[in-house]
Amino acid sequence: MLYNYGSINIDYVYRVSHLVRPGETLSSQSFTQVLGGKGANQSLAMARAGGDVTHWGRVSQNDRWVLEILTQAGVNTSLIELTAEASGHAIIQVDDHAENAIILSPGANHGFSERHLDALMTSVSPDDWLLLQNECNALESVMTLAARHGMQIAFNPAPLGENVHALPLELCQILFLNRGEAAALAGLDEHAGVAELMDVLYQRLPEVELVLTLGRDGVRYQFGEQRLELPAFPVEAVDTTAAGDTFIGYFMAARQRNAPIETCLNEASTAAALCVQKSGAAPSIPLASEVAATSRDWPARDILRH
Repeated sequence: MLYNYGSINIDYVYRVSHLVRPGETLSSQSFTQVLGGKGANQSLAMARAGGDVTHWGRVSQNDRWVLEILTQAGVNTSLIELTAEASGHAIIQVDDHAENAIILSPGANHGFSERHLDALMTSVSPDDWLLLQNECNALESVMTLAARHGMQIAFNPAPLGENVHALPLELCQILFLNRGEAAALAGLDEHAGVAELMDVLYQRLPEVELVLTLGRDGVRYQFGEQRLELPAFPVEAVDTTAAGDTFIGYFMAARQRNAPIETCLNEASTAAALCVQKSGAAPSIPLASEVAATSRDWPARDILRH
């Protein structure tokens, strides 16, 4: 079983010609309201990939419609708390180049108490997975409790803040990072070379698997002396909002069925490539059948070993 201690947000998505500049008022080309939040996106992706996922989260009782979306996808929502607090939400700009800018309000995602966390942990078993992002509170407590219960921890420290540097990252089995997050954790410039980033992170976290997503430059994987590189598919991106979350959900679904690391990377990369060709967060996450069909139709990519 995988438990996802994850954010649930309501996304307000504005399509714009360019990201708004300081002092500028800009009319949007379109507006949509959809389910979002890195946690919810990753649970959706994992469920659509065929994984077994239970979501731990909090959302306003006025937004219980989001539970229907998660449940229909196959996510176990029985441990999501409905609260009188406002749900987390995000204001998202997406421009004509598929770049985005996001303002996030955590809302109910930051309302977890120590008592609530203790109660959640009563349902876990040793070797279960815990998936985390950086959009809920009490991360250090959750990680410590999970390790104490013998869980394996996969962490996506996004959006990366100063709190991440103080977390016990050595407790993680897997870290999912983009280039900026990897550079920040390594204490290097964001333009540092990938090999240098992975060298520094390996020295700091030698027992942790590192998965570095690089957009158009593909994905890198490192565990111990093993280093793998998978090129990206050359697709035309429309909206990159949930690409990383889709990658993580599909990767963890493949990992849950003990697939080889090469399969995990391939399926996750294919799903992310499909995701960026559609608008919105949750609506853009593909089904497993779509990923399987695409894998058959698109040319195979060789994984490079360094």
